[in-house]
Amino acid sequence: MFINKTADGRNNVCGIAVARLRKNEGISQRELADRLQRSGMDVDKNAVQRIESGQRFVTDIELLHLSKTLGVSFEQLLFPETD
Repeated sequence: MFINKTADGRNNVCGIAVARLRKNEGISQRELADRLQRSGMDVDKNAVQRIESGQRFVTDIELLHLSKTLGVSFEQLLFPETD
């Protein structure tokens, strides 16, 4: 049976990179949520927190919004260990 979680139980692989990039920019989760909303992604501060902690699944459309808003390629969100 296929399990759609990471080995450590996370529901996404991009959350750790999102948190790192957000902190590097010096912005809060609320500010990131506001920026994502301006890009057309329906998200709030709690959703950003859940993405970063790995509790929330991230769709491919959301991944594109995250990469655009954070100014990185989607590969950098999916494969942060190659940075």
